Amino acid sequence: MARLKVTQIKSGIGGKQNQRDTLRSLGLKRIGDVVVKEDRPEIRGMVKAIPHLVAVEEVE
Repeated sequence: MARLKVTQIKSGIGGKQNQRDTLRSLGLKRIGDVVVKEDRPEIRGMVKAIPHLVAVEEVE
């Protein structure tokens, strides 16, 4: 199954609370943090809510 590599590229400071909560739910705490998650609809939805704060790549 495909996996997504999610990297935080901008800070959540000054953003809405739900955006900060989404970053935290993904396991991202600071700029430059990287997490690898399964490619699932729930994760895609979280990433879609904060596209300006994260970079996403597909990895095998």
